[in-house]
Amino acid sequence: MTQIIRKTLLDKLTVLKDRNLIKVITGARRVGKSTLLLQFQERLRAENPDVSIVSVNLDLPEFRVLAEKHWKEIYDYILMQTRRDKKNYVFIDEVQNIPEFEKLLEGLFVTPNIDLYVTGSNAYLLSSELATLLTGRAYEINVLPFSFAEFLEFTGKRDNPDRAFAEYLRIGGFPEAVKLAAKGEHFVYEYLQTVFRNIYENDIRKRHRIFRETSYIEVIKFLIDSIGSIVSGRNIARVLTANGKKIDNKTVSRYIDTLVEAFLFYRVSRYDIKGKQLLATLEKYYLVDLGFRYALLGKELQADAGRLLENVIYLELLRRNYQIWVGKVEKYEVDFVVRDNKGYTQYIQVAYTIKDVKTFEREMKPFFNIPDYNQRMIISMDYDTGSYQGVKLVNAIDWLLAEQ
Repeated sequence: MTQIIRKTLLDKLTVLKDRNLIKVITGARRVGKSTLLLQFQERLRAENPDVSIVSVNLDLPEFRVLAEKHWKEIYDYILMQTRRDKKNYVFIDEVQNIPEFEKLLEGLFVTPNIDLYVTGSNAYLLSSELATLLTGRAYEINVLPFSFAEFLEFTGKRDNPDRAFAEYLRIGGFPEAVKLAAKGEHFVYEYLQTVFRNIYENDIRKRHRIFRETSYIEVIKFLIDSIGSIVSGRNIARVLTANGKKIDNKTVSRYIDTLVEAFLFYRVSRYDIKGKQLLATLEKYYLVDLGFRYALLGKELQADAGRLLENVIYLELLRRNYQIWVGKVEKYEVDFVVRDNKGYTQYIQVAYTIKDVKTFEREMKPFFNIPDYNQRMIISMDYDTGSYQGVKLVNAIDWLLAEQ
């Protein structure tokens, strides 16, 4: 196994280098944000061996004492490490650990000759308060676990991508989890349980009041078990209460918000294709990494293969910088309505297989009710590809590994 150079993300940072913006790298803990910053620092040094780099990682013991200081003391400490005669590249890992970190960022941003990069494991970094303070000054780069292409590159399992994909669905793409898989998958799930506990303790419980941890965990398990299904706080509360775990819908909705804020889940809104408007209710939620599914639920793959594939496709669309919605057209649903950065719209259905006639007809039916001529696609694990009545039929592994 070798270290993966996350070229797309590095190239994005290179484009943003020296621009008058705070580069905010977000994502769940342990997805590789710190490694990305180290790789970018290596790139800077390769371009200029005399480059001035100031790096503070507040997760490391030698810097944790800084997090307890007033933001102005941290500002002065960083300034002492910089050089007045040249550009300084300042990196702060897990900046949300600093009280009043937004004042620190504002101070560094207006200081001459500083190009600022920060990471955070909580969407509070770009909450309304900070967004107002730094309007037009921050650019977010969201980091996800390994894509399937990166998984293959990391493990070297290119000879049998179908078997490798089945493993990827089970263990996910957290870099350390993929490393541990070589020692046995039970190590993966024990590690992911630790990652989850770390996220819960540091990014959720420290920031939010959790009335009952058992109820909170039940909400998480419900969302994991409902990947690819439209849900609401009200129907989750109704189901949990019926199962003897009384909870109200406002509490469920607040818990879901904390999970999205911690990047454990991604929320996708519904879009009325004919009406061309967003719908305010009944969203879908996708898990940041499918390894959590087995680690927290212990569920096998077979029964939910189609929904797990849908989760993988969603995360890949996110990596490719698409805008993504769940489509509604009359009484039918389109898994994804996506728009690229050039404004082109595409409709995507995801199914593990469409060999069964009824499944094929079900997946095709929404397309026939869409009044425009934007591209339509069905992504499945089937090897039969091509097109049918203008709908592209695409193999999932081919799509995931296609160069963009």
